[in-house]
Amino acid sequence: MRPGHRLRLLEGGAALFPAMVQAMDRAQRLIHLETYIFEFAHDALQVAEALERAALRGVTVRLVVDGVGTPALPPQWVARFNQAGVQWRIYQPLGRLGLLIPSRWRRLHRKLCVVDGLIGFCGGINLIDDRDDIVLGRLEAPRLDFSLQVSGPLVADMLDTMEQLWWRLQALRAARQREFRAAWHALLEGLPYIEPWAWWEPDAQPGSREQALHAHQADAALLLRDNVRHRHDIEKAYLKAIGEAREEVVIANAYFIPGRRLRRALILAVQRGVRVRLLLQGKYERFLQYHTARPVHLRLLREGVEIHEYAPSALHAKVAVVDGRWATVGSTNLDPLSLLLAREANVVTTDAGFARQLRDHLDRLMREQGRRLCLEQLQARPWHQRWRDRIAFAVMRTVLFLTGHRY
Repeated sequence: MRPGHRLRLLEGGAALFPAMVQAMDRAQRLIHLETYIFEFAHDALQVAEALERAALRGVTVRLVVDGVGTPALPPQWVARFNQAGVQWRIYQPLGRLGLLIPSRWRRLHRKLCVVDGLIGFCGGINLIDDRDDIVLGRLEAPRLDFSLQVSGPLVADMLDTMEQLWWRLQALRAARQREFRAAWHALLEGLPYIEPWAWWEPDAQPGSREQALHAHQADAALLLRDNVRHRHDIEKAYLKAIGEAREEVVIANAYFIPGRRLRRALILAVQRGVRVRLLLQGKYERFLQYHTARPVHLRLLREGVEIHEYAPSALHAKVAVVDGRWATVGSTNLDPLSLLLAREANVVTTDAGFARQLRDHLDRLMREQGRRLCLEQLQARPWHQRWRDRIAFAVMRTVLFLTGHRY
């Protein structure tokens, strides 16, 4: 943890996209953006247009999207970006064999953006309209998701990790084209854009919730998950915070299939008298995600964990609060894909004011828009649904075993 950060919680693309556009329109030197999904339509289109405007006035603009979340950019935007000078890359395109190659399960799932080394964005929100869903289609109500707008020392850490990935992609691209000298120079590139952190106040309506969920001079840190140096950093941060909990653990997470260590930490917390509450996805999306989670839900409910499913729409949030003193906002689901395979990024803070406000907001969501899961109701489901749960859980365990992972 380092001091001197300003944090602003943004709920949904309706809050994030205008904040990003505002920062991009003020950019003078560099915009660096990473995302899993980039939908060039509806509300997310304003971000693409801001990237184009910045590049046209001479700002260095770099965009990296994931090859599963965004297999290809629309042809018209490829032409527009190329003409404007936007530099873009697709992380690990699937190719002909797709996900049949296990190494391609390692995806770029983090959502990061840095403007001029001064202001950053980190969270779970993809660049897709709040009412659009690649699985569920057009939603009746906006998706629930969060991101943070950040200034302070950790913005340099965000830029550092994005620059490292960018030059690695550049080097791989040059090597594939047998331009080995260019590949070597790409690997040696420095970080010329990092500057002392600063802050500009965003335009916000007085009294808005986005403006209220602020923290000034907060202690905070950037946590990463990758497949080299930071394999378990985010999971360890969760385990430490839950292990030290004395009053309450509140987690909102879209795909919640925690491994043995996280399940044990939550159960031990309940046994110590800690109230543990979860706000989870209530919509059926995919067979494995939905049915693999049910045996975990049953186990946790038996141990006294409270589980609420978000009712109004899809839930895509990845946030948590412990004892009103520790909070995290990021891209990390508590499931095998995030904790074992994907590149993820979370911001953690120990600012008590921010943590309490986020906790109160999650509490209201659970009480007013959550549907509490009942142990008896889950146990009384038809036999064929329970068998699907067992099959899905067995498939997950088998796949992890074959890929050499223990979870």
